[in-house]
Amino acid sequence: MKGAGEAGGAQEASGKHRPPRVFRGYAFDLDGTIYLGGTLFPGAADAVARIRGQGSRVVFLTNNPLHSPESYAQRLTGLGIPAEPGEVVTPLGVLTAYLADRHPGRAVLTIAEPLVDATTPDGGLPDCAAMLAALEACTGARAEAIVGKPSEHMAAELLRRLAVPAGEAAIVGDRLSTDIAMSRSLGTTSVLVLSGATTEDELARSPQRPDYVIDGIAALLPDEPGDRDEPANAATEGSAR
Repeated sequence: MKGAGEAGGAQEASGKHRPPRVFRGYAFDLDGTIYLGGTLFPGAADAVARIRGQGSRVVFLTNNPLHSPESYAQRLTGLGIPAEPGEVVTPLGVLTAYLADRHPGRAVLTIAEPLVDATTPDGGLPDCAAMLAALEACTGARAEAIVGKPSEHMAAELLRRLAVPAGEAAIVGDRLSTDIAMSRSLGTTSVLVLSGATTEDELARSPQRPDYVIDGIAALLPDEPGDRDEPANAATEGSAR
């Protein structure tokens, strides 16, 4: 296995760049970024431990509403990354807060899958967008809000939990259309990992430009922990904030 210095050198030679500093807050996507399926990515536990060791805050994000924050926290802890339910942001938690704020005391009719803590099939099944389109077509009503990534509601909640200014936070994820799009709209630093959904070819064709691109979470941090108060004005060549 390559050391951190070797991995960083290889990345720079290929045109990829990692942030030169440690930020005060990090929001991590889960599947495709921290782990894939049930397997933790190499270097993930060490990266999170180093970030916390610098006094920075961490939250974990998912667009999957089928598992509770407690379940995700237990899974992360079991994989070697200690986590508390309050560090996990899910669409269901964001939705609950949204309803309590916008429609307090109102009755709610839910049309949803049950909250489960079991593996569900991937692929070939209609997801939220397809179900929402069907409901809108049948009722003639439009959705009042979308609360998952990359919505403003999810973005506001992750920033609230990090409790740091947007300019002092980074969002790390594997999807351009959700993780990177949300980071850009929120004003945080965006870091794309190529360990999940996005390939280099897809990145090259996309108008969505992350600030930094790395092969995986093992390459996220500088070789030596940097000064987290240093201005984050260095970005991947060709990207624009």
